[in-house]
Amino acid sequence: MNAHDSEKVVGVLLEKGYQEVETPQDASYIFYNTCSIRDKAEQKVFHRLDTFKREGKGKIFGVLGCVAQQEGERIFERAPHVSLVAGSASYSKLPQMLVKLEAGERRVTGLAFDEDEAFETPYARRDNPFRAYLTIIEGCDKSCAYCVVPFTRGPERSRTSHSVMAEARHLADSGYSEIQLLGQNVNSYRDPSAAGWDFATLLARVGEIPGLRRVRFTTSHPRDFVKEILDAIDQNPVLCNHVHLPVQSGSTRVLEAMQRQYTRDDYMRRIEWMKSARRKIAITTDIIVGFPGETERDFEDTLNLLDTVEYDSLFNFKYSPRPNTAAKSMADAIPEEEITRRHVILQEHQRAIQIRRSSLLIGDVEEVLVEGRNKALSQWIGRTSQNRTLNFTHPEAEKDLVGTYLRVQVTRAGPNSLVGEWASRVV
Repeated sequence: MNAHDSEKVVGVLLEKGYQEVETPQDASYIFYNTCSIRDKAEQKVFHRLDTFKREGKGKIFGVLGCVAQQEGERIFERAPHVSLVAGSASYSKLPQMLVKLEAGERRVTGLAFDEDEAFETPYARRDNPFRAYLTIIEGCDKSCAYCVVPFTRGPERSRTSHSVMAEARHLADSGYSEIQLLGQNVNSYRDPSAAGWDFATLLARVGEIPGLRRVRFTTSHPRDFVKEILDAIDQNPVLCNHVHLPVQSGSTRVLEAMQRQYTRDDYMRRIEWMKSARRKIAITTDIIVGFPGETERDFEDTLNLLDTVEYDSLFNFKYSPRPNTAAKSMADAIPEEEITRRHVILQEHQRAIQIRRSSLLIGDVEEVLVEGRNKALSQWIGRTSQNRTLNFTHPEAEKDLVGTYLRVQVTRAGPNSLVGEWASRVV
């Protein structure tokens, strides 16, 4: 989502005649697109701003994204050389903000959540010629106790189904074969127009657009994950058989403290739907360790959940207190050394699961979209419908295969990627 925000920023400015340059030294404007989901990411922003403070004479600095929305005008106090602070809902108005700066204004902000224009950035510059991101919903109404997103991204705002379908058709007509539907809670999508589509309907309709080979979506919230989503995936191979469903904890007690609005049993019901699907669904998740009050028993419940579900991969985060969240003032904070211990244990536990899961694919033939070339290893880099990286050899070493779809037989497996050899071309 942050990568696509950067595409929007660049596209809007290119359309107005600005030129993108390769290095900060060559730039007149330097923008930092920022994330505030964890404190470490936020601190990197100010470290980099400080680094350029001495070298940026004559340049105009802007802070964009979630840190901008979170800190607002306080950024000017902490980094006085910054002239622009703008949240993600204001990107379509960046050219007007720059006009103000060029007219002599010292500091300009764009921090309002404008529902009518949050998505209207039609000039997004796509960084990948085959895969395109498409935002269908912004913001979040869930208010999880640890999460700053509702504050930095605002309330949920869905695009009309007509707007989404029009952009998806345009992308397909322009040669993009894979689309990824994006949203903080993508499956919370509700069409605000008279059509009234829910997410499952939108997903199914996008999958029917001629020219598309793959449609993905991220990120889903368990409470709004309905069986109709899996029914759509089962019925159309264009819809990738991969679901990222963040659980955050395997303990119902911790889930309640996190205000996640579901229990472990609720979550497992959705996992059972996936395990019962006709297609093999790759399941991935997010987990937070060290949430305030998390006991050793709670942590063991999470490890047990890993064994029960057998995730194909996961993102494991240390709990990080964030401003404007309920968890920040909770008692029973877990010591940092204990959080680190649990983090390492969970990583190793999951690594063993991934090695075992990946080894089951040896001998299978998978379709991959070729993404690049590893010259050092003389291998092509492909991605499967299940979102696995599959590095493979091909007899036509000098031919440019990037962007093509090929069939590859898996010959070796590691915890994070597969290795194979070309089987035959997919027509």
